[in-house]
Amino acid sequence: MLGLSLGASAIWSILRIVERLTRPVPLGEQTSALNTSLTPDRPWLDLTYQLTGIALALVPVALVIYLMPRVAPPQPGATAYRMLGLDLREPRRDLLGGVALAALIGIPGLGLYLAATAAGVNTQVSPANLVGAWWTVPVLVLSAVQNAVLEEVVIVGYLLTRLEQAGWRVPVAIGVSAFVRGAYHLYQGFGGFVGNVVMGVVFALVWRRTRRVGPLVVAHALIDIVAFVGYALLKDHLSWL
Repeated sequence: MLGLSLGASAIWSILRIVERLTRPVPLGEQTSALNTSLTPDRPWLDLTYQLTGIALALVPVALVIYLMPRVAPPQPGATAYRMLGLDLREPRRDLLGGVALAALIGIPGLGLYLAATAAGVNTQVSPANLVGAWWTVPVLVLSAVQNAVLEEVVIVGYLLTRLEQAGWRVPVAIGVSAFVRGAYHLYQGFGGFVGNVVMGVVFALVWRRTRRVGPLVVAHALIDIVAFVGYALLKDHLSWL
């Protein structure tokens, strides 16, 4: 599963940071551009590219939902949504918990990003670079939700469940989950790596306590929506970032 999704992204990201570190330009002067337009001169085709990318990125999630109840199910007879805590049994708890987690992770995370960038160990991250069109904000929101669902379902709910079934010790399993999360963000620099490792540990601990990825998806989506949409709307006034 990891080889088809986030594990592969981690490998590419490690290679990317090596490439960045071997450039003549210092890491702190480089830019990591996210959500970029592929055909800015043809917005209708660009929209098609963006939606296709979002849909294809969610294929591993569909595979998780198919496999969990069929291959060594941790809770025989339960649906994958219930085993993952991705159902709608506790919407209020998921929403409130997600908002609290977003604040807990997002605010210190911004501080870490600014400090790492100032220290020259992180790239300048440009989170939203889509052509200005009527669909820009909706696509950025969809991209944020896609990131949240993919990462929390695969790297927390599925991976930790399978490692637990394999008999891995809890601290080791959490460490692996957090390290992989950090690794596939390493292309941004070492600040992105450290911040996402910390986020991974916190999210894994919450999962262990609640057995629900719902609040993790809410928190992750909120963090990315604020970053993507906020940057798109205010980037002309955010040169200090």
